[in-house]
Amino acid sequence: MQTVNKSHALEADAFRDIPYTPSGNPDTDRFHLFDLYVPKSPSGHSGTPGNDATRKPPLICFVHGGAWRSEDKADHEDLARHLVASTAFPVAIPNYRLTKPETPYKHPAHAQDTLAFLEFVLGWSGPGGTPPYDPTRLFLIGHSCSAHMLTSIFLSPPPHNPPHDPPHPDPLTPSDKLLKAPQGIILSEGIYDIDLLLESFPAYKDWFIANTFGDLPSYAAFDTTTYRLRKPDEQNHIAWFVIHSKGDQLVDVLQSQNFYQHVGELTGGDRLRWDESLNSGHNDTLKEDAYVKMVAKFVKDVLNGDV
Repeated sequence: MQTVNKSHALEADAFRDIPYTPSGNPDTDRFHLFDLYVPKSPSGHSGTPGNDATRKPPLICFVHGGAWRSEDKADHEDLARHLVASTAFPVAIPNYRLTKPETPYKHPAHAQDTLAFLEFVLGWSGPGGTPPYDPTRLFLIGHSCSAHMLTSIFLSPPPHNPPHDPPHPDPLTPSDKLLKAPQGIILSEGIYDIDLLLESFPAYKDWFIANTFGDLPSYAAFDTTTYRLRKPDEQNHIAWFVIHSKGDQLVDVLQSQNFYQHVGELTGGDRLRWDESLNSGHNDTLKEDAYVKMVAKFVKDVLNGDV
Protein backbone atom coordinates (compact mmCIF):
# COMPACT_ATOMS: atom_id res chain seq x y z
CA MET A 1 0.00 0.00 0.00
CA GLN A 2 1.36 3.40 -0.97
CA THR A 3 0.22 5.86 1.67
CA VAL A 4 -0.46 9.56 1.37
CA ASN A 5 2.66 11.65 0.92
CA LYS A 6 2.11 14.14 3.74
CA SER A 7 4.73 16.59 2.55
CA HIS A 8 2.83 16.83 -0.73
CA ALA A 9 -0.50 17.25 1.04
CA LEU A 10 0.18 20.38 3.05
CA GLU A 11 -0.59 23.10 0.49
CA ALA A 12 -3.77 24.30 2.21
CA ASP A 13 -4.92 26.85 4.75
CA ALA A 14 -7.00 25.29 7.53
CA PHE A 15 -10.06 26.94 9.09
CA ARG A 16 -11.11 24.83 12.04
CA ASP A 17 -14.14 24.45 14.29
CA ILE A 18 -16.59 26.43 12.19
CA PRO A 19 -20.10 26.07 13.67
CA TYR A 20 -22.88 25.02 11.32
CA THR A 21 -25.81 24.79 13.76
CA PRO A 22 -25.03 26.80 16.90
CA SER A 23 -27.64 26.03 19.54
CA GLY A 24 -26.07 27.46 22.68
CA ASN A 25 -25.82 23.95 24.12
CA PRO A 26 -22.14 23.07 24.68
CA ASP A 27 -22.99 19.36 24.89
CA THR A 28 -24.19 19.32 21.28
CA ASP A 29 -22.44 22.32 19.76
CA ARG A 30 -19.09 20.52 19.92
CA PHE A 31 -20.46 18.02 17.38
CA HIS A 32 -21.83 20.75 15.11
CA LEU A 33 -18.50 21.99 13.82
CA PHE A 34 -16.59 21.53 10.58
CA ASP A 35 -13.07 22.12 9.30
CA LEU A 36 -12.33 23.67 5.94
CA TYR A 37 -9.09 23.26 3.96
CA VAL A 38 -8.55 25.78 1.18
CA PRO A 39 -5.77 25.62 -1.43
CA LYS A 40 -3.09 28.24 -0.88
CA SER A 41 -3.14 28.87 -4.62
CA PRO A 42 -6.73 28.13 -5.65
CA SER A 43 -7.34 27.07 -9.18
CA GLY A 44 -10.08 29.69 -9.57
CA HIS A 45 -11.94 27.45 -12.00
CA SER A 46 -13.15 23.90 -12.36
CA GLY A 47 -11.18 22.91 -15.43
CA THR A 48 -14.42 22.26 -17.27
CA PRO A 49 -14.11 23.12 -20.95
CA GLY A 50 -15.96 26.31 -21.80
CA ASN A 51 -16.32 27.49 -18.20
CA ASP A 52 -15.63 31.08 -17.18
CA ALA A 53 -12.07 31.05 -15.86
CA THR A 54 -13.19 33.22 -12.93
CA ARG A 55 -15.70 30.67 -11.69
CA LYS A 56 -15.01 29.40 -8.20
CA PRO A 57 -14.08 25.75 -7.71
CA PRO A 58 -16.43 23.10 -6.37
CA LEU A 59 -16.42 22.08 -2.71
CA ILE A 60 -15.52 18.52 -1.71
CA CYS A 61 -17.20 17.35 1.51
CA PHE A 62 -15.92 14.25 3.29
CA VAL A 63 -18.20 12.76 5.97
CA HIS A 64 -16.33 10.39 8.27
CA GLY A 65 -17.38 6.89 9.28
CA GLY A 66 -16.95 5.17 12.62
CA ALA A 67 -20.07 3.00 13.05
CA TRP A 68 -22.15 6.05 14.06
CA ARG A 69 -20.24 6.00 17.36
CA SER A 70 -16.65 7.17 16.89
CA GLU A 71 -14.10 9.24 14.93
CA ASP A 72 -13.69 12.97 14.53
CA LYS A 73 -13.10 15.38 11.68
CA ALA A 74 -9.55 15.93 12.90
CA ASP A 75 -8.78 12.25 12.24
CA HIS A 76 -8.97 12.94 8.51
CA GLU A 77 -6.86 16.06 8.12
CA ASP A 78 -4.22 14.22 6.09
CA LEU A 79 -6.89 12.93 3.70
CA ALA A 80 -8.36 16.42 3.34
CA ARG A 81 -4.99 17.97 2.59
CA HIS A 82 -4.17 15.30 0.06
CA LEU A 83 -7.51 15.81 -1.67
CA VAL A 84 -6.81 19.54 -1.81
CA ALA A 85 -3.38 18.91 -3.30
CA SER A 86 -4.77 16.42 -5.83
CA THR A 87 -7.73 18.52 -7.02
CA ALA A 88 -6.85 22.15 -6.14
CA PHE A 89 -10.37 22.33 -4.66
CA PRO A 90 -11.35 23.16 -1.06
CA VAL A 91 -12.36 20.31 1.23
CA ALA A 92 -14.72 20.42 4.22
CA ILE A 93 -15.09 17.77 6.94
CA PRO A 94 -17.96 17.99 9.45
CA ASN A 95 -18.48 16.41 12.81
CA TYR A 96 -21.89 15.08 13.79
CA ARG A 97 -23.47 13.69 16.93
CA LEU A 98 -22.21 10.23 17.91
CA THR A 99 -24.03 7.36 19.58
CA LYS A 100 -22.24 6.70 22.86
CA PRO A 101 -23.42 5.70 26.35
CA GLU A 102 -23.29 9.35 27.42
CA THR A 103 -24.92 10.54 24.16
CA PRO A 104 -27.39 7.79 23.12
CA TYR A 105 -28.54 9.43 19.91
CA LYS A 106 -30.56 7.32 17.51
CA HIS A 107 -30.77 7.41 13.73
CA PRO A 108 -31.49 9.76 11.99
CA ALA A 109 -29.72 12.21 14.34
CA HIS A 110 -26.35 11.68 12.63
CA ALA A 111 -27.82 12.16 9.16
CA GLN A 112 -29.82 15.19 10.32
CA ASP A 113 -26.58 16.82 11.44
CA THR A 114 -24.95 16.03 8.11
CA LEU A 115 -27.95 17.46 6.31
CA ALA A 116 -27.74 20.62 8.42
CA PHE A 117 -24.04 20.96 7.53
CA LEU A 118 -24.72 20.58 3.82
CA GLU A 119 -27.53 23.13 3.90
CA PHE A 120 -25.24 25.49 5.81
CA VAL A 121 -22.39 25.44 3.29
CA LEU A 122 -24.83 26.35 0.51
CA GLY A 123 -25.37 29.79 2.01
CA TRP A 124 -22.30 30.37 4.16
CA SER A 125 -20.40 33.60 3.58
CA GLY A 126 -17.04 31.88 3.99
CA PRO A 127 -14.08 32.49 6.32
CA GLY A 128 -13.31 35.91 4.82
CA GLY A 129 -16.76 37.15 3.91
CA THR A 130 -16.98 35.26 0.64
CA PRO A 131 -17.02 31.48 0.17
CA PRO A 132 -13.88 30.05 -1.50
CA TYR A 133 -16.05 27.63 -3.50
CA ASP A 134 -19.08 27.48 -5.75
CA PRO A 135 -21.96 26.28 -3.52
CA THR A 136 -23.93 25.05 -6.51
CA ARG A 137 -21.27 22.39 -7.16
CA LEU A 138 -20.60 19.90 -4.39
CA PHE A 139 -18.79 16.57 -4.40
CA LEU A 140 -19.78 14.41 -1.43
CA ILE A 141 -17.77 11.52 -0.02
CA GLY A 142 -19.27 9.02 2.40
CA HIS A 143 -17.26 6.22 4.00
CA SER A 144 -18.69 3.23 5.89
CA CYS A 145 -21.67 4.40 7.97
CA SER A 146 -21.68 7.83 6.36
CA ALA A 147 -22.49 6.16 3.03
CA HIS A 148 -25.75 5.16 4.71
CA MET A 149 -26.18 8.71 5.98
CA LEU A 150 -25.70 10.32 2.57
CA THR A 151 -27.96 7.85 0.80
CA SER A 152 -30.60 8.42 3.49
CA ILE A 153 -30.43 12.14 2.70
CA PHE A 154 -30.43 12.04 -1.08
CA LEU A 155 -32.76 9.05 -1.46
CA SER A 156 -36.14 8.56 0.18
CA PRO A 157 -37.75 5.40 1.57
CA PRO A 158 -40.71 3.81 -0.20
CA PRO A 159 -44.13 4.90 1.06
CA HIS A 160 -44.49 1.57 2.87
CA ASN A 161 -41.50 -0.41 4.01
CA PRO A 162 -42.77 -3.36 6.08
CA PRO A 163 -42.51 -5.01 8.46
CA HIS A 164 -41.13 -2.27 10.71
CA ASP A 165 -41.71 1.27 9.57
CA PRO A 166 -39.70 3.80 11.59
CA PRO A 167 -41.65 6.23 13.79
CA HIS A 168 -40.89 8.98 11.28
CA PRO A 169 -40.57 7.29 7.87
CA ASP A 170 -38.72 10.19 6.21
CA PRO A 171 -37.44 12.80 8.68
CA LEU A 172 -34.72 13.97 6.27
CA THR A 173 -35.94 16.65 3.90
CA PRO A 174 -33.17 18.30 1.86
CA SER A 175 -34.03 21.54 0.12
CA ASP A 176 -34.43 21.63 -3.64
CA LYS A 177 -31.26 23.70 -3.74
CA LEU A 178 -29.32 20.96 -1.98
CA LEU A 179 -30.76 18.22 -4.18
CA LYS A 180 -29.39 20.07 -7.20
CA ALA A 181 -25.97 20.90 -5.74
CA PRO A 182 -24.11 17.55 -5.77
CA GLN A 183 -22.27 16.91 -9.00
CA GLY A 184 -20.97 13.60 -7.72
CA ILE A 185 -21.45 11.32 -4.72
CA ILE A 186 -18.56 8.99 -3.83
CA LEU A 187 -19.24 6.07 -1.47
CA SER A 188 -16.50 3.80 -0.13
CA GLU A 189 -16.78 0.66 2.02
CA GLY A 190 -20.40 1.60 2.52
CA ILE A 191 -23.17 0.21 4.72
CA TYR A 192 -26.62 0.27 3.09
CA ASP A 193 -28.59 -2.87 4.03
CA ILE A 194 -28.32 -3.48 7.77
CA ASP A 195 -30.16 -6.82 7.81
CA LEU A 196 -27.75 -8.10 5.17
CA LEU A 197 -24.80 -6.73 7.16
CA LEU A 198 -25.97 -8.62 10.25
CA GLU A 199 -26.16 -11.87 8.29
CA SER A 200 -22.42 -11.57 7.70
CA PHE A 201 -21.53 -9.93 11.03
CA PRO A 202 -24.18 -10.83 13.64
CA ALA A 203 -22.07 -9.40 16.49
CA TYR A 204 -22.55 -5.92 15.04
CA LYS A 205 -26.09 -5.77 16.42
CA ASP A 206 -24.93 -5.66 20.02
CA TRP A 207 -21.81 -3.67 19.15
CA PHE A 208 -23.45 -0.67 17.46
CA ILE A 209 -26.59 -1.37 15.40
CA ALA A 210 -29.09 -1.73 18.28
CA ASN A 211 -27.69 1.36 19.97
CA THR A 212 -27.99 3.37 16.75
CA PHE A 213 -31.28 2.12 15.29
CA GLY A 214 -32.96 0.41 18.23
CA ASP A 215 -33.19 -3.28 19.15
CA LEU A 216 -35.43 -4.38 16.28
CA PRO A 217 -36.17 -7.78 14.73
CA SER A 218 -35.63 -6.24 11.28
CA TYR A 219 -34.00 -3.11 9.89
CA ALA A 220 -35.66 -3.28 6.49
CA ALA A 221 -37.06 0.23 6.91
CA PHE A 222 -33.51 1.60 6.87
CA ASP A 223 -32.29 -0.35 3.82
CA THR A 224 -31.23 2.35 1.37
CA THR A 225 -30.95 -0.21 -1.44
CA THR A 226 -34.76 0.06 -1.51
CA TYR A 227 -34.86 3.88 -1.48
CA ARG A 228 -35.71 6.04 -4.47
CA LEU A 229 -34.49 9.33 -5.89
CA ARG A 230 -36.34 12.12 -4.12
CA LYS A 231 -36.87 14.21 -7.25
CA PRO A 232 -35.48 12.39 -10.30
CA ASP A 233 -35.74 15.41 -12.58
CA GLU A 234 -33.51 17.39 -10.23
CA GLN A 235 -31.09 14.54 -9.39
CA ASN A 236 -30.42 12.80 -12.68
CA HIS A 237 -27.33 14.95 -13.19
CA ILE A 238 -25.58 13.38 -10.16
CA ALA A 239 -22.71 11.01 -10.94
CA TRP A 240 -22.20 8.11 -8.50
CA PHE A 241 -18.93 6.36 -7.67
CA VAL A 242 -19.05 3.20 -5.52
CA ILE A 243 -15.74 1.92 -4.16
CA HIS A 244 -15.04 -1.26 -2.21
CA SER A 245 -11.66 -2.66 -1.27
CA LYS A 246 -10.97 -6.37 -1.60
CA GLY A 247 -9.10 -6.12 1.69
CA ASP A 248 -12.07 -4.86 3.72
CA GLN A 249 -12.83 -7.37 6.48
CA LEU A 250 -15.34 -5.20 8.36
CA VAL A 251 -17.94 -4.63 5.63
CA ASP A 252 -18.42 -7.19 2.87
CA VAL A 253 -18.47 -6.27 -0.79
CA LEU A 254 -22.09 -7.41 -1.19
CA GLN A 255 -23.16 -4.15 0.46
CA SER A 256 -21.53 -2.07 -2.26
CA GLN A 257 -22.48 -4.43 -5.08
CA ASN A 258 -26.15 -4.28 -4.14
CA PHE A 259 -26.18 -0.52 -3.83
CA TYR A 260 -24.32 -0.09 -7.11
CA GLN A 261 -26.90 -2.25 -8.85
CA HIS A 262 -29.73 -0.35 -7.19
CA VAL A 263 -28.49 3.14 -8.05
CA GLY A 264 -27.89 1.93 -11.59
CA GLU A 265 -31.55 0.93 -11.80
CA LEU A 266 -32.59 4.31 -10.40
CA THR A 267 -30.49 6.29 -12.87
CA GLY A 268 -30.65 4.03 -15.91
CA GLY A 269 -26.99 3.14 -15.50
CA ASP A 270 -25.78 6.54 -16.63
CA ARG A 271 -23.12 8.52 -14.76
CA LEU A 272 -22.08 5.56 -12.67
CA ARG A 273 -18.64 4.19 -11.78
CA TRP A 274 -17.45 1.15 -9.80
CA ASP A 275 -14.02 0.27 -8.40
CA GLU A 276 -12.78 -2.69 -6.37
CA SER A 277 -9.08 -2.44 -7.17
CA LEU A 278 -7.92 -1.45 -3.67
CA ASN A 279 -6.55 -4.06 -1.28
CA SER A 280 -6.36 -2.26 2.05
CA GLY A 281 -8.48 -2.74 5.14
CA HIS A 282 -11.69 -0.88 5.88
CA ASN A 283 -10.23 2.42 7.09
CA ASP A 284 -6.78 1.98 5.59
CA THR A 285 -8.29 2.60 2.15
CA LEU A 286 -8.48 6.27 3.08
CA LYS A 287 -4.71 6.32 3.59
CA GLU A 288 -3.96 4.95 0.14
CA ASP A 289 -2.58 7.26 -2.49
CA ALA A 290 -4.60 5.23 -5.00
CA TYR A 291 -7.83 6.11 -3.20
CA VAL A 292 -7.15 9.83 -3.39
CA LYS A 293 -6.12 9.55 -7.03
CA MET A 294 -9.28 7.69 -8.04
CA VAL A 295 -11.47 10.19 -6.20
CA ALA A 296 -9.63 13.13 -7.78
CA LYS A 297 -9.91 11.55 -11.23
CA PHE A 298 -13.63 10.99 -10.76
CA VAL A 299 -14.13 14.62 -9.75
CA LYS A 300 -12.21 15.90 -12.76
CA ASP A 301 -13.96 13.45 -15.11
CA VAL A 302 -17.38 14.60 -13.90
CA LEU A 303 -16.48 18.24 -14.40
CA ASN A 304 -15.15 17.47 -17.86
CA GLY A 305 -18.26 15.53 -18.83
CA ASP A 306 -16.49 12.18 -18.99
CA VAL A 307 -18.78 10.31 -16.56
